[in-house]
Amino acid sequence: MDKLLIRGGRPLQGEVPISGAKNAALPEMCAALLTGEPVHLVNVPRLHDVRTMRRLLDHMGVATETHGERGGMSFVAPDGLSPEAPYELVKTMRAAVLVLGPLLARFGHARVSLPGGCAIGSRPVDQHIKGLQAMGAQIDVEHGYMVARLPAGRRRLQGARITTDMVTVTGTENFLMAATLAEGETVLENAAQEPEITDLAEMLIRMGARIEGHGSSRIRIEGVERLHGVTHEVVADRIEAGTFLCAVAATGGEVTLRHARADHLDAVIDKLREAGVRVDALDGAIRVRSAGGSALRAQSFRTIEYPGFPTDMQAQFMALNCVAGGPSMVTETIFENRFMHVNELARLGAQIHVDGRNAMIEGGARLSGATVMATDLRASASLVIAGLIAEGETVVDRIYHLDRGYDQMEEKLRALGADIERVR
Repeated sequence: MDKLLIRGGRPLQGEVPISGAKNAALPEMCAALLTGEPVHLVNVPRLHDVRTMRRLLDHMGVATETHGERGGMSFVAPDGLSPEAPYELVKTMRAAVLVLGPLLARFGHARVSLPGGCAIGSRPVDQHIKGLQAMGAQIDVEHGYMVARLPAGRRRLQGARITTDMVTVTGTENFLMAATLAEGETVLENAAQEPEITDLAEMLIRMGARIEGHGSSRIRIEGVERLHGVTHEVVADRIEAGTFLCAVAATGGEVTLRHARADHLDAVIDKLREAGVRVDALDGAIRVRSAGGSALRAQSFRTIEYPGFPTDMQAQFMALNCVAGGPSMVTETIFENRFMHVNELARLGAQIHVDGRNAMIEGGARLSGATVMATDLRASASLVIAGLIAEGETVVDRIYHLDRGYDQMEEKLRALGADIERVR
């Protein structure tokens, strides 16, 4: 099992390219199931989850191909594919549930294992099931699988008004894809507003879908008979960009993040500026300049759905708060079990007290290297940031979590001057 060995205390300098967003690439790979024509994606990140999704599509009978230097992938989903997602390919990746809507919309039936992923809290799929049932699907959960079909004599899903009990990103994406081939109009109320959903909607529109309101909490989709192929560039990963912003803020230095979009990170950038970090939005890039942790002011924040402070940036900003001056409080409202990195940060010297969904950080800690264990994807990133700050050597174990969501993170950090290496 791979580990990262980090010798901390070096400021970061230079430029780093931000890869395509995992949370856009995965649903856009699933969108290829909606048409029999070729779908070409550009800027697909090189991630474990992307490889898992490709294996899943291959298993179903989709012809997939990797090409070019810019993360190019092509997909052709024939009429005779097998609409089944087995447990072996779904258990490590919750995003696999995104095949359910497209398979049901185009083929009229699907058998999809209940998903897995990081152990950071409850991720119920009941919202997916209820929404697709509102569109006329019959769905039963049998032996760990969602078995979905259209009623006898019905050829297409039916448009419907879907209001979810909670804001769900994958639910919004599933309904959005399913509704493109449904009969009539579908209205999604309480829809997620993340940039990755907007990117998916824009891809679907270029495939011939009729969609309005994406990027807001109310999306309208008028179903069409068929969609056609497309070439689409995956939007830059705002969470990877935010992670590098926090890393530079914590260690000190000056770095330009190429391809990053500041307008997708308003809540994070606002907090960084309040902490004393200089962040400049450039044309197709972000520049960040920082004096380092002890010169900064710790910031309290509460995670909330986009456009609020993202839960996927909570752990990384907490690592910064550990060394910045003054106390702070972090409130996690999205997942009930997303403070598992706290005990590992404490091993490095952080002073954090958790009370339910609140974490109180004393700030001003002098971190020292130790062996720590990654517990989930974003926790891994927070431990890497802490290791970059800490005196001496830090070993981050179980970094397969990191490989699920960051494209060659250690190589990018090393290019910025970090002393970091992978130990196999």
